[in-house]
Amino acid sequence: MSSTEVMSRLSRLFQKVFEDGSLIVNEATTARDVENWDSLNHLELILSVEEEFGIKFSLGELQDMKNVGMLAQSIESKLTG
Repeated sequence: MSSTEVMSRLSRLFQKVFEDGSLIVNEATTARDVENWDSLNHLELILSVEEEFGIKFSLGELQDMKNVGMLAQSIESKLTG
């Protein structure tokens, strides 16, 4: 799966979880950039990502992610590894 496809699918998930069809995310996007990105929405987002891509994250992996780009890289790594 290409980086572009991963980001496209992530964008749709963000729009769904945060109930904002106009929300645009990129590799540099962080929780500070998204209104209503709190701990509950974060959990819902991660669960949605795991379901969408058929993967699971460890707690350590989640703690290391600082932005959407790191999330996308982790997804790509799991899908190719």
